[in-house]
Amino acid sequence: MNMSVNMNFLDFEQPIAELEAKIQELRMVGTDADVNLNEEIRRLDAKCKQLTKSIFSNLTPWQVTQLARHPLRPHTMDYIKRIFTDFDELSGDRAMSAGPSILAGIARLDGKPVMVMGHEKGRKTQERIERNFGMPYPEDYRKALRLMKLAEKFSLPLITFIDTQGAYPGIGAEQRNQSEAIARNLFVMAKLQIPIICVVIGEGGSGGALAIGVGDRVWMLQYAVYSVISPEGCASILWRSADKAPLAAEAMELTADKIHSLGLIDGVIPEPLGGAHRDDAKMADTLKDHLIQQLNLLQSYPLSQLLAERYQRLMSYGT
Repeated sequence: MNMSVNMNFLDFEQPIAELEAKIQELRMVGTDADVNLNEEIRRLDAKCKQLTKSIFSNLTPWQVTQLARHPLRPHTMDYIKRIFTDFDELSGDRAMSAGPSILAGIARLDGKPVMVMGHEKGRKTQERIERNFGMPYPEDYRKALRLMKLAEKFSLPLITFIDTQGAYPGIGAEQRNQSEAIARNLFVMAKLQIPIICVVIGEGGSGGALAIGVGDRVWMLQYAVYSVISPEGCASILWRSADKAPLAAEAMELTADKIHSLGLIDGVIPEPLGGAHRDDAKMADTLKDHLIQQLNLLQSYPLSQLLAERYQRLMSYGT
């Protein structure tokens, strides 16, 4: 058996990687030679699925964090392409920057016009640098704020996808009032007179996530995480060592199931076996169905009821 590490699999997934490699080898033999290995392949396929179920039924919070950061995990752009039609990207805070760390624009969901926005980390090295690895500057949040107000002006429901380590913590961002930009978005979203749906699709990090995360419905994907700080940051503060990140993740209770049990989100959206990256088309279909259902529900409410319930929701946190 080839024991080399598959870089598309995390450490705890390596037994799955080895089994899948064996299945692939048998399929190639079955294609190239006059040998019927279908029965053995079916047996190993079933074994692989059972192994995956076993591993993923006992994930630690740190392993879930690793899944939320998986390099192949679908990003905002991937979901926009698969879920929405007629997407027209809008850019700029009208003062300083295009705001590339937050992808945003007008689109249609099941034929209905909406405003959609979300953190975008990028894929290739150059794109990741241009998007600042999904860590927004104040200008990104001010762009988002401008488009939120535009959505309100034209009565467009707002859908946001959250996936960031956090707002960019550099000196320049602080000099340009990063905290004010985040606080302003929280203040405006709390009163925005349109339906708002927020989904944590990967990492939900601190105020960087909250700045586009105030909604009438807030959901998390099964292997997403949501926390006030990264496990590495927490470990560096408490134990002065990022190596303690797994211990910090355990203490922080940042997984979707735990966040839901605390009443901080409305629910958890299940992912395909092995995570969203193993079947991004199925994940997008599941998320699309959920968004359509929730949007239809929220649009049936009178605006006064929508705003009153949003206020009560915000006031209930921490009680």
